[in-house]
Amino acid sequence: MPIEHLNPDGMYRSPVFSQGIVLPAGARLLLVGGQNAVDANGEIVGKGDVARQTGQALANMQLVLAAAGARLEDLVKVTVIIHQDADLQAAFGSWMAVWGQRTNPPTVTGFRVAGLANPDFLIEIEAQAVLP
Repeated sequence: MPIEHLNPDGMYRSPVFSQGIVLPAGARLLLVGGQNAVDANGEIVGKGDVARQTGQALANMQLVLAAAGARLEDLVKVTVIIHQDADLQAAFGSWMAVWGQRTNPPTVTGFRVAGLANPDFLIEIEAQAVLP
């Protein structure tokens, strides 16, 4: 049984998020912990640059997806936590550069916060994916 993306009549239809998603019975769910701009060497990529930090966080997320045999298309829920002073449009641009023209986007929730775990972090992204 496939994943069902819900975008009911009477609600805004966005190409970048779904209003709801129904998972099939027995689906295996991958929980991706909050990913930030730390590279494989433990260094922060793009200090002060939310677009670069978003790109690194998304690259990290894709590595976790791949390790479980999943792809971006398998995402069903993404939570974006962004520093209150960071440029949301720049972060969104980085997301769209990765997501591209794919259909059936995940559900998305975003938060603006006063700070993250490290004062140099501008964004953190966590996700859930249904494993194929």
